[in-house]
Amino acid sequence: MNKFKLILAFSFWIFLTAISCNRDDINFESPTQLLRFSQDTLFLDTVYNQVRSETYAVKIYNNEDKDVMIPKISLEKGAGSLYRINVDGKAGTDFSNIPLRKKDSLYIFVEIAPIANAPEAIAEDRINFQTPAGNQHVTLFSVVQDAEFYIESKTNPNILNSNTLWTGNKAKIIFGDLTLAEGKTLNIEKGTKIYFHKNSGLKISKNAKLNINGDLGEEIIFRGDRNDTRYDTIPKNWQGISMEANSILNMNYAKVFGGTVGLEMNQTTATIDNSIFHTHQEFGIMAINSIVTAKNLVMNNCGNADFAIFKGGTYNIIHSTLANYWSLNSALPGLGLYATNEYDNGTSIEQGALTLNVKNSIIYTDNDNAVLFKPTAGQTFNYSFQTSLLKYGSSANYTLDAGSMKNQDPKFQNYFTQKMNLRLKADSPAKGKGNTAAAATAPLDIVKISRLVNPSMGAYQ
Repeated sequence: MNKFKLILAFSFWIFLTAISCNRDDINFESPTQLLRFSQDTLFLDTVYNQVRSETYAVKIYNNEDKDVMIPKISLEKGAGSLYRINVDGKAGTDFSNIPLRKKDSLYIFVEIAPIANAPEAIAEDRINFQTPAGNQHVTLFSVVQDAEFYIESKTNPNILNSNTLWTGNKAKIIFGDLTLAEGKTLNIEKGTKIYFHKNSGLKISKNAKLNINGDLGEEIIFRGDRNDTRYDTIPKNWQGISMEANSILNMNYAKVFGGTVGLEMNQTTATIDNSIFHTHQEFGIMAINSIVTAKNLVMNNCGNADFAIFKGGTYNIIHSTLANYWSLNSALPGLGLYATNEYDNGTSIEQGALTLNVKNSIIYTDNDNAVLFKPTAGQTFNYSFQTSLLKYGSSANYTLDAGSMKNQDPKFQNYFTQKMNLRLKADSPAKGKGNTAAAATAPLDIVKISRLVNPSMGAYQ
């Protein structure tokens, strides 16, 4: 027993000696070489007043064969900077005598948190490094945009009770649900950006109207409020836009992405032109017994289906591209188009007649079949595919007209959502194969190129 205690005490002494050596006996010297950085400029994504950014990092390397002490690391603008940094686990703006072991590295974490009415649209600062070897810096750069906030709470139901105009001079940031009251109109002008916090959404009440008036290069953006570019290709960052019975939607040049259901319409009358939906967990568009005309509609990367139709309705899809290369969850079917006469409202199964016309369009996925129909006995289920290109699998339960194509790769420029470009390559089989009469109803493609001569299928000429 005594021998065991002696061994234990000796081991503990060795342990303490090792700690003492590690902490106290290291000789940190002044650097004789310049430090090396993982990058000399750190670009933070666009942020909004009063909203903290994601956390970014820059790495410092000590290339010397000795332990060094960095005399000073600081933000050039000091306490007045919109940025905050964390060095070696400590937050602040000014740090002294930072140790860095030989051949080792150190992270500096960076955030920007603009105050209300920040004085600058471009926020620029420097992390300065002072050593005997020379002064160095890493530039910090971010765009700061003014924002208008709509916050739902127990005391604020977050309702637009009057006709409202949104312009592009301020981003709109929504926490919780924002509701347009029954019978009111929301007009959104070109260039407006609408950002939603997690689980937030826009609700359009009965008999209300939503007018989305974007333009090429000045599209209206609907997305989650996390602006790091990796969230551009992640769904469920927000809920979506939902429209109740007898509501009206006019949408032109919008981009809707990163939600659960991008647009849900229930007995809505909608005109959707020149708009892009991508990266939604369930559906890009979900329409219940609605009347929809869509031209130059582009869709991709939706878990269940790009465009889903329930309880029938009337739908005209013209010169649209419904691609679906969903890969985030293989359990989801990733359809281009789904249609049924039925809808489960949670308490009963509702039914309705369907009329669907698809013209000069592309519906293509990397699965066996891009379209799934589930007609209901006793209900009208009328559909037609005219001069369109479809992925047509062995389970397909629909027919195409003589001018349509089956299973020919449309040859998109890039179908990956990171750099999505669903324009057609020069040798695409859909090039110049559209019907001229259908093209006359949508004479310009989504980027305003005329398609009156040799029209191509899909949204891009």
